[in-house]
Amino acid sequence: MFKLIESIFSALNKYFLLFLLVLVTKSSSDSLPCDQRSYGQGSYVCVCNSTYCDRVESNVPIPKGRYTVYTSNKDGYRLHKTYGQFNSTPSTTNKGIFTINKNVTYQTMIGFGGAFTDAAGINIASLSTEAQENLLKSYYSPEGIEYTVGRIPMASCDFSTHPYSYDDHPGDFMLQNFSLAVEDLKYKIPYIIAAQKMNKRNLTLFGSPWSAPAWMKDNQNMTGKGSLIGQPGGKYYKTWAQYFVRFLQEYSKHGIDLWGITAQNEPSDGKLPNFKFQAMGWTAAQQRDFIALDLGPALEKNGFQYIKLMILDDARFLLPYWAEQVFSSPEASKYISGIAVHWYEDFITPTIALSSTHQKFPDKFILATEACAGSILPFGKVILGSWERAESYAHDILQDVNNWVTGWTDWNIALDMEGGPNWVKNFVDSPIIVNAKKDEFYKQPMFYAMGHFSKFVLPGSKRIDIRGSEVDGLQISAFLQGDNSIVVVILNRSENDGIISLHDPELGYINLSYSKHSIQTVIWWT
Repeated sequence: MFKLIESIFSALNKYFLLFLLVLVTKSSSDSLPCDQRSYGQGSYVCVCNSTYCDRVESNVPIPKGRYTVYTSNKDGYRLHKTYGQFNSTPSTTNKGIFTINKNVTYQTMIGFGGAFTDAAGINIASLSTEAQENLLKSYYSPEGIEYTVGRIPMASCDFSTHPYSYDDHPGDFMLQNFSLAVEDLKYKIPYIIAAQKMNKRNLTLFGSPWSAPAWMKDNQNMTGKGSLIGQPGGKYYKTWAQYFVRFLQEYSKHGIDLWGITAQNEPSDGKLPNFKFQAMGWTAAQQRDFIALDLGPALEKNGFQYIKLMILDDARFLLPYWAEQVFSSPEASKYISGIAVHWYEDFITPTIALSSTHQKFPDKFILATEACAGSILPFGKVILGSWERAESYAHDILQDVNNWVTGWTDWNIALDMEGGPNWVKNFVDSPIIVNAKKDEFYKQPMFYAMGHFSKFVLPGSKRIDIRGSEVDGLQISAFLQGDNSIVVVILNRSENDGIISLHDPELGYINLSYSKHSIQTVIWWT
């Protein structure tokens, strides 16, 4: 009898161990923890190389009445996943109750992502093949933060190693010498294609020009204060419009079909004397007439009428004026889908610039198309492990989406330890910093701030109403997804821990604990 009992326990133990092994194996395939490296005072990066990189556990539907929370904070959590159960009553110690109303919807989301610059490609290429794959997976695969938006500079920008265009042959109005650059073929297209293959969602790509070829400009230079020669409707403007068409056609030949394009990166830069990198100046009226007379008809004639053409692509303090000027022309407006904005002066520009523009032009989407930390002196360019920069990202994203912006695009997806390369030494920071000498890369806190939105707020989701008391340091936004799940993102920039209650009238209350300096994404199914 004793031997029989012993054999039964032995068999049970064997199956228990097998069951445990299955669980461990499943867990390890879904997630891997951050390999943390500290830079002091709550500053951490996650280190990745050719053999190891942290992974984000997939978000899957869970039973009704339960919820999932992903937490990142200054103390070292990075998209840390936990579960909870709805309650019938709110916490008695909560600092505020926030009620969801999914029947009140606002804008439809386009997505979140970053830019495929020359600098990004150069840095990715400096890693071993295995490390390159880990970097791209971190951004684009289901085990990463699943970016769905990508920006592509048309020819060179400051984050190139030198100025170049696609046709540096003066007088070539027929663009017979137009061709993509080595940089496109080596540092942009291969990584875009790799990202597309990894991505289980659609990757929404748009292009932006910094400057026309020097011979087409009145200052004969791709930098400095300069504009296209002549006036809209003239031969230089017609040629420049055709340049857009050729860019779209050439990328399409490589299997990359763009979703959208902006009419000009930061048109105000080219109006500044001695501006140090590629730029081209436009007034709102010039952009309006160029689109009405040249760019819009050229896109339509060549079968690109579906391209989402965006105006501005500059600081939001130019709104609503810029939009009012451009949309005063019905001929221009009919070709335009949206308004692109950059974040650089957001700290001095109230969000009413966005909401008032939406109210005036509700049929045009607003998309944030460029942002980066480290661009403002005297602060450091690359600061490894800066939680403050993660908070600044999340803060700006929440400000934007709560004022009708449909998505948010970071700048370079990868930079080196200096914040480049950049041919005019205009170094900045990035969510991923590459250390080629050690064949490793570092995921900054900004990377995880982006992930709190990009992985969970899916393209096609709608921002929905969420209302509650103001809580010191807290920002919050809510979204309804196509699968009937609700996503709430909460930023706490204060030094205080606390509890808030999220109220879903159909399910009850989530009594959510939050820590100081934290970002949380909460998800449940209704």
